[in-house]
Amino acid sequence: MKRTLGVCYYPEHWPEPQWGEDAARMAALGLTWVRIGEFSWSRMEPEPGRYDWAWLDRAIEVLGSKGLKVVLGTPTATPPRWMLDRHPDMLAVDAQGRTRGFGSRRHYDFSHQGYRGECAKIVTALAERYGRNPHVAAWQTDNEYACHETTLSYSEIAKAAFQDWLAQKYQSPDALNRAWGNVFWSMEYRDFREVGLPNLTVTEANPSHVMDFRRFASEQVVSFNRLQVDILRKHSAAPIAHNFMGAITEFDHWDVGADLDIASWDSYPLGFLSDRIPADAEHKRRFVRQGDPDFQAFHHDLYRAVGRGRWWIMEQQPGPVNWAPYNPDPLPGMARLWAWEAFAHGAEAVCYFRWRQAPFAQEQMHAGLLRPDSAPAQAFGEAEQVARELASMPPTAETAAADVALVFDYESDWAWQIQPQGRSFSYFWLVFHAYKGLRRLGLNVDIVRPDVADLSAYKLVLAPGLFTLSDPLKAALAGFGGTAILGPRTNSRTRDFAIPVPLPPALPGLEAVVARVESLPPDVTVPLAQGGALVNWREKLEGPAQVVETSEDGWPVLVSAGKLHYLAGWPDETALARILQRACAAEGIECDPLPEGLRRRDTPTHRFLFNYNPVPAEWGGVSIPPAGVHWIEK
Repeated sequence: MKRTLGVCYYPEHWPEPQWGEDAARMAALGLTWVRIGEFSWSRMEPEPGRYDWAWLDRAIEVLGSKGLKVVLGTPTATPPRWMLDRHPDMLAVDAQGRTRGFGSRRHYDFSHQGYRGECAKIVTALAERYGRNPHVAAWQTDNEYACHETTLSYSEIAKAAFQDWLAQKYQSPDALNRAWGNVFWSMEYRDFREVGLPNLTVTEANPSHVMDFRRFASEQVVSFNRLQVDILRKHSAAPIAHNFMGAITEFDHWDVGADLDIASWDSYPLGFLSDRIPADAEHKRRFVRQGDPDFQAFHHDLYRAVGRGRWWIMEQQPGPVNWAPYNPDPLPGMARLWAWEAFAHGAEAVCYFRWRQAPFAQEQMHAGLLRPDSAPAQAFGEAEQVARELASMPPTAETAAADVALVFDYESDWAWQIQPQGRSFSYFWLVFHAYKGLRRLGLNVDIVRPDVADLSAYKLVLAPGLFTLSDPLKAALAGFGGTAILGPRTNSRTRDFAIPVPLPPALPGLEAVVARVESLPPDVTVPLAQGGALVNWREKLEGPAQVVETSEDGWPVLVSAGKLHYLAGWPDETALARILQRACAAEGIECDPLPEGLRRRDTPTHRFLFNYNPVPAEWGGVSIPPAGVHWIEK
């Protein structure tokens, strides 16, 4: 697919005579895609059952007449106020038992069947009207599932649906009691209607109970999305996307992505650095106007996999945002760098959010390509530069083959949120730490599903922290000819959230067991004999497995059986770099440690370098300016 640029636009926000001017400027800028409609239900259906399509007909025609392609969003993230009169119990309830009210967005409970029926009606009406419109070239379902912590609802509606889900899964209360270990603390149930939601308990709820609730909630998102996809496919052949987010794991994106044609995500590097990334103060100061050098790339590779090769950025930060604790202005050049990095990772489209900064409502402080007075903002010129550069580059959105696979599993993230054992332990950041280590070595990385059945394309596989090894992955590892590094915490629970016997990691041929574990406070480390240390988490191994690395106090840290390795802790940057470089050397993988803040990505035709630093970076005799992009044709 061809590399393209786009933008998010809200015609309902602007006087109609302005639409044509905006469309002409978009086309002149070099944009291809315009996303509209995802928040406009109150204009599409101002009263129950009365649709007003005239304004949307005209908006789509104006955009299409300038050669622009429309991504039409279903408006189900913003139900209109009249919806609450029809379904007053449709609002979600938070973990503290408080109803989440009207007045912003995402005010619905995924389990509410009445609301699902209303969504089916508006999506059907939208698809029937625009499914064959020549200007509507793609669809987006809803908007940012899980945003504002809206996946988990503790309403009576959700409780009844969860009880039904449990009845289907377990068939009898006795089976549920056995699976959850409810004999502990006399938690046994006689009927599924006795099972409540795992909130407002005196102390922590049973982890098996919470895990099943997380699975249930994820399946609610999947079925809600599938409802819309099935309707759209009946009326349109255009591809369907959803816009996922960064560091959001409340539902299984692999399962939602299976029903989509394209996985997209919303990339806000400065907001993420300020709001979501647990980096130290020096790191945040260094990259305050550029974003973390690896966070965007991680999600590019994740959503490339979720989309089975087809992925977009549906919203790209162009300037300061409004929602983070602090909202700095991007360093000049970053809007260009972020776009090119996405293209180097195989993106088909990068769409800036938004066309013009809104002068009203909640997002007044969120920058656009234009200021509220329609004058160009800083990113306008950078988008224009990217559009010119695209014209001189190979058009196909591809990334070079990777030697390394990194396994990512949403259920594992839920598991270690439920039972972290240490405040500093996070599955997401453990996997991200491994990704950063690989990226610092200049490696292309594929992120793969936890049930991946074939690893033959790779030389090195990393699977840190997997809650339970899937049978397909076990089989794939058994036949894998390269180096595999698993752990810590890998295979340490059953699917029912019990400690397995034999004790973990229970890997074929690996004669080692985790005898005990400890979580480490931030100011405590376990030094390693060969340098570096373990942080956050440490396991003490017993057994005759071959020892590759030890701690200074004599405990095995990395053990192996042939090329299968188990890592009994969370290595710091120094230890991780050594472990990865040793593995790469064993497999003949070219790795090239990069200077701080400089990152590399290969495509079939070019090698790209991205300088996230606020100062120039040197590589291969080339000086790359701050926020600079440099590419070399192969």
